[in-house]
Amino acid sequence: MTLHPEQLGQSKQELAATLKELRKRAGLSGARLAARCNMSQSKISRIENGKSPASLVDVERILRALEAPSEVLAQVTELARLANTEWQGLRSLRRKGLHHKQHELAGLESSSAEFKFFLLSMITGLLSTPDYIKASLAHLEGDQSKLIARKLSRQEVLYDTSKKFTFLLSEMAVRWPLIPAPAMAMQLDRIISVSRLPNVQIGIIPLRGLMPVAPMDTFTIYDTSLVTIETTSGVLALRDPKDVAMHLEAFATMAGYALFNEEARSLLKRWSDDFLDPPREFMQPRE
Repeated sequence: MTLHPEQLGQSKQELAATLKELRKRAGLSGARLAARCNMSQSKISRIENGKSPASLVDVERILRALEAPSEVLAQVTELARLANTEWQGLRSLRRKGLHHKQHELAGLESSSAEFKFFLLSMITGLLSTPDYIKASLAHLEGDQSKLIARKLSRQEVLYDTSKKFTFLLSEMAVRWPLIPAPAMAMQLDRIISVSRLPNVQIGIIPLRGLMPVAPMDTFTIYDTSLVTIETTSGVLALRDPKDVAMHLEAFATMAGYALFNEEARSLLKRWSDDFLDPPREFMQPRE
């Protein structure tokens, strides 16, 4: 099944209707199916009416209880994967107001205990200075002061020691000169400061040596239940346990190439100094 963003909003209703139809074809009542699946009848009802999302585990249990043939099992399982995927297009987010997205992120941060950020090309808002956040929003029209304030207020979650944060930043993400050199130096100093928090780990992946893997996306893992992937045109949310596990594995692989603690802080300090006093070869005018 090819994933098309416009399908994602329809797949949940389609999955619910499909499961209900399969139950009726099998000649089972909701109560009998619930007993076979070791679920409550109310949960079966909520799934079939689209009021409660069906996880892949729920779907597999239902299909096996219905003794669905293998081809039906494969098709509906793929539909369930699609139903557990959400797409938020950037244009739609802009129309609604990007400050609403900040409320959603704050909610995720409030309800989750462990976070893993893989940052490929930019520094995340939780680690950013006001200047960096402002520059990252410069392409948007209108007054973004409210959005900037909400991004900054979200940083308070870093000081909640009941939560654990791990940030992996590529050298490109850290050194991309989004703002003038003195401000970039302050931005790197901010990362150094946050790295000293007891519940925060910051890993820096330098572009050196052999690295026989090539990550494609910036992503965030919330506990072990959700992955969000940022693209140029929007945000993809994955809840399929297999997708989450794949990203956890990718995160662990990239962490193996990262420097942490004093090694990371030493590298960040050197790069910060470079912004304040760039090497001579970068000061020569182009011919």
